[in-house]
Amino acid sequence: MENETRFGRGFTLWFTGLSGSGKTTISEIVEKELRERDHRVEVLDGDIVRTNLSEGLGFSREDRNINILRIGFVAHLLSRNGVAVIVSAISPYKEVRDQVRRRIIDFVEVFVDCPLEVCAKRDVKGFYEKAFEGEIKQFTGVSDPYEPPAAPDLILKTDQQEPHESARKVLEKLEFYGYVSPLLGIEEYTGLPEG
Repeated sequence: MENETRFGRGFTLWFTGLSGSGKTTISEIVEKELRERDHRVEVLDGDIVRTNLSEGLGFSREDRNINILRIGFVAHLLSRNGVAVIVSAISPYKEVRDQVRRRIIDFVEVFVDCPLEVCAKRDVKGFYEKAFEGEIKQFTGVSDPYEPPAAPDLILKTDQQEPHESARKVLEKLEFYGYVSPLLGIEEYTGLPEG
């Protein structure tokens, strides 16, 4: 298998959803669990990538697409070399997400689905409030569109479940696809409480 190395099978786990939906929180829990299971893991968080890999890009549709394609390129290189890559990025446009998915053989798309009003309430930095008042232009979900995936591998309703429960569902999906070896009992998940 192309992505199989002595460290295990590489894959890209791609979290997409609105700002404040819970992508980063869930990805951090999943990252910890994968490391506990001795996987080589790299996290490509949208905000961090923008600072280091895509500095200078704005928030036009073209610039957003360039940013996502760059993240996808790095994820492709890493996952084909046996790394478990976790991407946490709004990635609002379906067409470019699908383009990335076609490039990466082992790709798992997770739609972190959360109502806009809930995301706005979670926003401690006040970005949504500024976007609603027109102070921030091209803000996804307010003045710029978010296109939900048509057929994601997993949908997480983060307004209805706790982050650890969402992370559990992600790990179960990775086990189902054969990227992660299943544990004997659900209580054995490191740091993941039952219920």
